[in-house]
Formats: sequence, structure tokens, C-alpha cells
Amino acid sequence: MLQAENARLRRICASLIERVESGGVAGSAPYASFEHSVLLAEQVRERTEALQQALFELHRAKAEAEAANLSKTKFLAAVSHDLLQPLNAARLFASALDEHTLPDDSHRLVGHIGRSLKGVEALLGTLVDISRLDAGVLKPDIAPFPVAQLLDVLAEEYRQMAAARGLELRYVHCDAMIESDLALLARVVRNFLANAIRYTPKGRILLGCRHRAGGLEIVVGDTGLGIDEAQREAIFLEFRRLGVESSEQDRGLGLGLAIVDRISGMLGHPLRLVSRPGRGSLFSVRVPYGPPEMRLARATSPTAGEGATVSLAGAKVWVIDNDPAICKGMAALLEGWGCRVVTAASLTELEALEGDDTADVLLVDYHLEEGGPDGLAVAARLRRRYPGLPVVVITANHDAALKARARQLGHECLLKPLKPLRLKMLLMQYLTHQAREH
Repeated sequence: MLQAENARLRRICASLIERVESGGVAGSAPYASFEHSVLLAEQVRERTEALQQALFELHRAKAEAEAANLSKTKFLAAVSHDLLQPLNAARLFASALDEHTLPDDSHRLVGHIGRSLKGVEALLGTLVDISRLDAGVLKPDIAPFPVAQLLDVLAEEYRQMAAARGLELRYVHCDAMIESDLALLARVVRNFLANAIRYTPKGRILLGCRHRAGGLEIVVGDTGLGIDEAQREAIFLEFRRLGVESSEQDRGLGLGLAIVDRISGMLGHPLRLVSRPGRGSLFSVRVPYGPPEMRLARATSPTAGEGATVSLAGAKVWVIDNDPAICKGMAALLEGWGCRVVTAASLTELEALEGDDTADVLLVDYHLEEGGPDGLAVAARLRRRYPGLPVVVITANHDAALKARARQLGHECLLKPLKPLRLKMLLMQYLTHQAREH
């Protein structure tokens, strides 16, 4: 009975298949097509599963690579303090030696040492900046300040560099108040100036400002090689540089304008480039104006350049830093300017050396002895004892919150490696202000 029923069902199935196939389009085989479709669907399912597995492995590998890269950038950003400490000491010693009267041959050697250290500082600073930007640890510290506080120092510094290349740097002073991150904006303008010197075989470089409706435009122009229109976007990419022949000019990494592009984007400061091949280039960044009340107060406050004629001879400076090499380098530099210097590794050591005497300025590192008070705490104790004592916090810590705290307390904040010219002009500004008060 089962065999008979099975045979009957087979006949019915065969009849149904024949009817379906005979009812289709001529030349087609619907049932065969159905079986083929089922087979294809199974193959698609198997290949989809294999593709999903491959994508999962790819995502995992990508996540591991990103984690490794982030770890690297965070490590480099974190160890920047230890990297910059010895470089800061070396720069101080070289700058101090350059202040001495030396034979011409020795003076040239000191100049070579200084330029080499500046090159190392520029390369290391570039790597650290890129690492901080990639790791997301570089945060802006936005505050109002006079643009002259930035440009007066840069003009003096790069005027010497331009003169060494046979170029003329023209600087147009400006008294406008702007609002930005002073250190990051300085990084942008420094790159503009460095590139202008690098790519200008002969002629002039201009540093100045233009008043615009949307903010103050800081401009760096040159009479150099110029940039083809096809290259104007590419030069802002990483590791892209215009072709140069001088080996002295090839020490960069091609990251300068890439950093400029990232920093300006983070700050919200628009960039502008105008160039004609063979005629020169003009780079600019537009910065918001400071608050109206700050612009009014600007009329009665000293500028960064007003103390340029003040002598530092006889000025008493306290230096607190737990690195002996930096203390010695700072003492050599300041004594070369005629200052009377007392160095100490801690507040306790300074108190033992000075007793109840006071100073004209306190220079204090932020990171001092392990487990002890930091530079801000040390400065607070000394200012309670000596109200009105000017304080300059010197640190390799680029944390925006630290700079904001120092500013709220009325302190200046300088970053390592310390630029001697910036420190000298700041000390002159303090002494000019004190002379006015007296």
C-alpha cells in the first residue's frame, strides 16, 4: 500500500512538473530555473557570510591599528615635557654664550650651535604638535591680547633670520586687540614667516595687519618663488613641500602648513593665500577682534614693544626650577643681560638664600619637586609675602587650562623651549610698567 501510494504521488508530481513547464514561455524550463535559483541563493548566502566575516576581521584590524596609533601619539604628547627639558637648557646656554664678547671664529661657532638647536626645536615642536592634534589633547586657550604682544617679538626674531639670508623684513606695527590662543596663533604666523624666508631667494618680506569687517587679518607677504595654482591646495597636506635645492632649507618635514591648516580650523580663523609664480606669495589668517572694553583699556596699557629701550642692568630676578641645568642656563642668560639672579630648586631653598629681600620678577617652572607644591602654589605663597610681585610661569605643559589659570592669577605663561627674545621683551615690559608706577 505504501509503495502504491508512493508511486501515485510520484506520478502526480511528474504531471505537475510537466504541466508547469509546458505552461511556461517557449524554450524555458521554470522548474529547472527554480532549482537553479535555489542553488544561487545558497551560494549568495555562503559568500555573504564569508564577506561579513572578512569585514569583521578588517574592522578589528583597523581598530587595533587606530588604537596603536592613538597610543603612540598620546605617548609622544605626554613625554614632550621630558623631551623639551634638555633642549630648553641647551638653548639657554647657547643664547647666554651668544651675549658674550667672543672672537669672530667662536662667535660663528656659537651661531651655528644656536641655529642647529633652533632646527631641532622646530622639528621636535612640529612632531609634538602633530601628535597633540592627532591625539586630540591640544585644546585652545582663547583670550584677548594686543596683537603687538605677538608680532613685535616675531618681527625682531625673524628680522635677524631674514638678514642672515640677505633679505629685508618690513614690519608694520599694529595696536589692535584680538581674541585667540596666543601660543597657537604664534605657531601659525611663525610657519608663514619661516616659509617666506625659505622660499624667497632675494627681495623683501612683509609682516603686518589689515583691518577687516570680520576681524584683523595678519599678513605675511614675500617676493619669492610663488606657488602655482595647481599646488595651492596640496601644500596644506602632510609631507608636501615645494621643490627647493639648498640643503639648508631641506630640514623641514613638510608638516608646517598642514599644522597651520589644522590649527586655524580648530581656532576658527580663516586662512587666505594669494600668489603669482615668480612674483611672490601672501599668506594671511583672520583673527576676531577683542571685546570693545578691552580695546578701550588698550589705550592706557603698555605694549610688548614699549620696554625695548629699558635696560635690564641691575634688575633682580628669582628663578625656581628643579632642573639644575636649566637653573644654570637661566642664570647665565639673565646675568648676560645685566640682571642679578638667584636660582633655587624649591621655595624652601629660595627662602634660605634670600631671607626677606624681594625681587623685580619671579620666573618659576610649573612642574617642581615630586610631591611638593607646583609653580602656581609657590608663586601664590610668595605674592602673599610680596604683593604685586610679577610672575612668569615657564612650562612644557601646553594644557589650555593651565594657561587660563595662570592668566586669571595675573601671571604670564611662557612655554618651553623658552625663546630668550620673548623673555627679554617681557622683562623689559615689566620694568617699564614698574618705572611708570614709581
